[in-house]
Amino acid sequence: MFKIPLFDLNFGVEEEQAVLETLRSKWISTGPKNTAFEEKFSAMLGAGHALAVSNCTVALHLAMKILGIGPGDEVICPSLTFVATVNAIRYVDAVPVFADIVGESDLTIDPVDIRRKITSRTRAIIVMHYAGFPCAMDEIMKIAHEHGLKVVEDACHGPLSEYLGQKLGTIGDVGCFSFFSNKNISTGEGGMLVTGDDRLYDHAKLLRSHGMTTLSYERSKGHSTGYDVVESGYNYRMDDIRASIGIVQLDKLELDLRRRSQVRRWYEDAFAEVPGVIVPFRAHEGFVSNYIFAVVLDEAHGHRRDEIRDNLHKAGIQTSMHYPPVHRFSIFTGYSVPLPVTESVADRLITLPMYSRMTSEDVSFIALTVNGLLHGE
Repeated sequence: MFKIPLFDLNFGVEEEQAVLETLRSKWISTGPKNTAFEEKFSAMLGAGHALAVSNCTVALHLAMKILGIGPGDEVICPSLTFVATVNAIRYVDAVPVFADIVGESDLTIDPVDIRRKITSRTRAIIVMHYAGFPCAMDEIMKIAHEHGLKVVEDACHGPLSEYLGQKLGTIGDVGCFSFFSNKNISTGEGGMLVTGDDRLYDHAKLLRSHGMTTLSYERSKGHSTGYDVVESGYNYRMDDIRASIGIVQLDKLELDLRRRSQVRRWYEDAFAEVPGVIVPFRAHEGFVSNYIFAVVLDEAHGHRRDEIRDNLHKAGIQTSMHYPPVHRFSIFTGYSVPLPVTESVADRLITLPMYSRMTSEDVSFIALTVNGLLHGE
């Protein structure tokens, strides 16, 4: 066991009671809790529609489907992301076109490189809001409008994060969120698709459940006695057990994120005293979710990244690396292009613990340990 783990699940008796209530209701598949979860989520984001799904990967897949992305179409995306972002492109036989990130102080996709990568076959852009910090959405949306492209926001890291007062996930055509166990909102597995477009929402809802015109819960309430299947769809539904947990998690979210903001301030102050460590997004203005806290070792110390991580683990501090660049994975060899900034930063990147229950003492211990490992103190 680590003295300071990478993350800490924000669960308590409230989640237990919500699950028990749902079990006792005798309706545990997609039903009233899903609807309540979707309505609460869309209201918190100011989104037109929210659709609960079994995980964020399927939300990304549905985004590709409802936007009409298909074989041979090119979709520009970051490589510094979880592989699901890119897998969703391949699910529809489209072509991922990797763009570089801005730099070691901004780990989001670079609009300048997006422009370079546009061809006559480009149909969409997927952005990923790293750690909950927003991409340069004004410039990206301008590029999209100039070229008639769709924009999908992979907002897995960013529930309630804002860009110029607008919630992430609500700026592009479709936003996708994750409720995996280590996310800001956790239901174990789960996700949400949001959109302000009625047509896109209706299509996603249809595809979520086998292309069926009505769901079991609707039929059980007498709203319909039968159904038609009008399109080949999927079983991408969320069950009411997870949705009931999600409702409780939403109730906790704002306080959790405010506490994470404080933890980040402690980190920024502590690492200001550690030479050789770059803190991306330092002094960022605007509310963000602070899903993770990543640092980048400078060029003089970057070659020691793995050694530093090993020694942090020995000191009881769990770390990770968000993320191994997707274009380096064997299955994407055919799509690989030089991404010098992504490659350089990824080789020097360390993800440190981040969760709302962290103390200033935890942060100080981590910073002092990193300083000692880098400078032999």
